[in-house]
Amino acid sequence: MLRGYQIDNLDHRSAPPAGFPELLRYDTTLSPSLQTAAQIARGEIVRISGYDYVDSSLLYSREREKSFMCRLKSESSETSLFRKLRTIKSENDGLRLSTEQDERRPLSFQKCFAHYDVQSVLFNISEAVANRVSLSQRKNTTTGASAASQYQVPGGGQVGGNTTGPVSMFEFPLGSREDLNPKENLDADEGDGKSNGLVLNCPHFRNEIGGEGERKISLSRANNATYSVKRYIIEHIDLGAYYYHKYFYGREHQNYFGVDESLGPVAISVRREKLDDGKDKEASQYNYRITFRTSQLTTLRGAILEDAVPSTARHGTARGLPLKEVLEYVVPELNIQCLRLAISSPRVPEQLLKLDEQGLSFQHKVGVLYCKAGQSTEEEMYNNENAGPPLDEFLDLLGQRVRLKGFTKYRAQLDNKTDSTGSHSLYTTYKDYELMFHVSTLLPYTPNNRQQLLRKRHIGNDIVTIVFQEPGALPFTPKNIRSHFQHVFVIVKVHNPCTENVCYSVAVSRSKDVPPFGPPVPKGVTFPKSAVFRDFLLAKVINGENAAHKSEKFRAMATRTRQEYLKDLAENCVSTTTVDSAVKFSFITLGAKKKERVKPRKDAHLHSVGAVTWSMVARDFGQSADVECLLGISNEFIVLIEVESKNVIFNCSCRDVIGWSSSVMSIKIFYERGECVMLSAHDNCGEDIREIVQRLEMVTRGCETIEMTLRRNGLGQLGFHVNFEGIVADVEPFGYAWKAGLRQGSRLVEICKVAVATLTHEQMIDLLRTSISVKVVIIQPYEDGAPRRYQ
Repeated sequence: MLRGYQIDNLDHRSAPPAGFPELLRYDTTLSPSLQTAAQIARGEIVRISGYDYVDSSLLYSREREKSFMCRLKSESSETSLFRKLRTIKSENDGLRLSTEQDERRPLSFQKCFAHYDVQSVLFNISEAVANRVSLSQRKNTTTGASAASQYQVPGGGQVGGNTTGPVSMFEFPLGSREDLNPKENLDADEGDGKSNGLVLNCPHFRNEIGGEGERKISLSRANNATYSVKRYIIEHIDLGAYYYHKYFYGREHQNYFGVDESLGPVAISVRREKLDDGKDKEASQYNYRITFRTSQLTTLRGAILEDAVPSTARHGTARGLPLKEVLEYVVPELNIQCLRLAISSPRVPEQLLKLDEQGLSFQHKVGVLYCKAGQSTEEEMYNNENAGPPLDEFLDLLGQRVRLKGFTKYRAQLDNKTDSTGSHSLYTTYKDYELMFHVSTLLPYTPNNRQQLLRKRHIGNDIVTIVFQEPGALPFTPKNIRSHFQHVFVIVKVHNPCTENVCYSVAVSRSKDVPPFGPPVPKGVTFPKSAVFRDFLLAKVINGENAAHKSEKFRAMATRTRQEYLKDLAENCVSTTTVDSAVKFSFITLGAKKKERVKPRKDAHLHSVGAVTWSMVARDFGQSADVECLLGISNEFIVLIEVESKNVIFNCSCRDVIGWSSSVMSIKIFYERGECVMLSAHDNCGEDIREIVQRLEMVTRGCETIEMTLRRNGLGQLGFHVNFEGIVADVEPFGYAWKAGLRQGSRLVEICKVAVATLTHEQMIDLLRTSISVKVVIIQPYEDGAPRRYQ
């Protein structure tokens, strides 16, 4: 795919060196390790036995001890949240639209705009227009487990499940109610066909039974058996929610509200700041921080350098550019005439804080259903009056039993005054989160009441439910559950309970419009009773709830709430001052002649602190395919976001980048131990490669690679030694390798067109020893001779 690999074939796979077998010094047959290397070079395999692609979440553990909330709120000097993407997935994983993507504007706005976080990169003003239309046309739908239990087989009757009793109207956890029609015709969806001993395939649900893993597009290797030492991370959270709080609130800035004909109510916050204290005022650099909000749940957050904005005014002066020109350049689709300056009232910034932090919640309530041997239905589980020893053992691992009366922490709608919801419950904390578990056996039991409404009124309103199965329990299916709010089920089956060999199997069943979430369930693995299993399960539960809020039901409810916030601001919190008449940032000209806008300084945006983006094509080695993606490079992080799925499919720290190989239309970026991602520019966009290289030179300590051909001496030796990482350990002085420019500390990233990242040390040595002519691509050491390593 990339010209740097000199690829001539059309399937975008790396070709082996010409006459590869003939180059072998001692034999014309390839050794087993070289056969593997040659297969990798041809693109026939991208995996070595015992190795897999590097798991990025394993690499980024240096800041896990610092809490998420503290990191967001305390780092006032931080200007980019891309650093925190080491283990966090895209804020808008899985958001899709029914209309065709090619009818939309690309995800990224002006290339000159430096985004603060991934969800800002994903902001699409065309989607905002489409979402506003679809929101007004949305009808009430049956959702969650009820969609499965009421599913009608095409041409037939209802599919199994517990059908006794009326469909309940459950109260939404935040107090709102939604009238859902259970008799509507649901779209035909028969599930994903995945079943095992814990969970059955179910209409309108997607199962995770183990082995699904995480997507890895880079050319790399890593040991598969490392799941047990992972520091599990929280996903599907809006990392930029505190952007306004950190950079606008309490500082001089301007807010503008209005109602756009296409976008509906909008809100913009703008702050101009000086970036340096240059002695010469003419050389001062200024930056415009901008937050642009619409009814959609993604927000454009970031900044643009003043020098990058074409303007009729002079750049770099204390007066600033006309704000109208700045906004028209950043958001050209917006009707600037609809905006009015916000009134000077404490209510305005407080409302904006609530609006931006609307989606953040650090308190979760989780249901726990108890399933005994031979049971599978909702009624059977709700009617288990008391917990057995296996469940008690599991609950002791999961959290702490607390006395509800007088309990002052998060109580999840449980009664802490009169014991009407039971005397005790299960509570715990994980990272920044509080979790209260609605355990069926700890909630009040009503004799001779099959529905057990005192229990179901709590668990039936929980988005995530843990189904605990004793040995002999029948496989779970959401078809047996009647609830519009239960969207995610985490099934935990115990083996050898109450013994030294107790262990647990895990599976997940989620509503089809809930995006996937981690940590992934390992294939064929049972977890021993341990703190590692507890962390895995709590992270899974929290991520499940966060992901469920992106399902159609909850996203529509949040969008309505956001729209009302914006509408209130536009109607009740504005003055009569327009953008044109605002004095701040504006340049008043008395000349009648219309001035032409001065072109921005070339490549000014490459000096931005946030993430500058380019539209690229990335090679996905895991799926042997090319994918359209957005490449974002901030001062601290590099991310690749797949356009179709809106998933972050690659991320690494700028400190981990060690080098790159660039050609006119392609680039390979090497990181850590020589792993690489391969990118190519779109037609007629070769300038993007030059900009990417220039940006990498600014934000990383890497360098351009060098290709060299190494000769053997009279004894058949190359004259240097290499360690298992591909780093040259020592070079024979004045030998052929030394004369070619190879030095101690150099890192080999390719040997005879084979990526070193795909080779074991044995294969690397084998390839060096058996090739008559050895062509290598190296990354030179630092000036002090130290090899370039990730930090």
